[in-house]
Amino acid sequence: MRRVCVFFRFFLSCGVVVAMAPSLAIAQVPGSPAPRTNAFNDPFVQVTSAIPACPVPEGPLYTEAEVRELAHVRSQHGGSCHRVGRCRLPNSYLYDVEIIPRVQRYIQQDGRFDDTSVWVLGERRLVTLKGCVQSQAQSEALEKAVWLVDDVMGVINLLQVGTARGAARYPLVAP
Repeated sequence: MRRVCVFFRFFLSCGVVVAMAPSLAIAQVPGSPAPRTNAFNDPFVQVTSAIPACPVPEGPLYTEAEVRELAHVRSQHGGSCHRVGRCRLPNSYLYDVEIIPRVQRYIQQDGRFDDTSVWVLGERRLVTLKGCVQSQAQSEALEKAVWLVDDVMGVINLLQVGTARGAARYPLVAP
């Protein structure tokens, strides 16, 4: 019996035979943009929503070509953490599914950030903050708070003060 092995995040681990179900193939109309998905399942959630006019960030979406291009780099970066002894799990991306819910809970229970609209993205133990806050001091306090969550290796602060669409430091959801 032949073994068929498809590794979920487009990484091949057993390398015997790879099968793709025809239903997974997405037909593309010529001239239309390539379909994009969260192929790596990077956790991305809105944790607060008090500023309704805040520009909504686009989630972690990749085309099939970008997935192929990033797969090797992500496997190398993910595994190096374990190889050098900085991670207990074999791939640093495995932490994200645990980190982001803890970040969400911490921000929501802190109280200082109830008047914000914030989304968080987890990628390789790095937490990216996107959205709107009331002041630069609040942005800095939120960044410092997220650093306190266990297993967070870094925080990327892309928060903006106010709601001006032109001020967003992150890609936005298409209108």
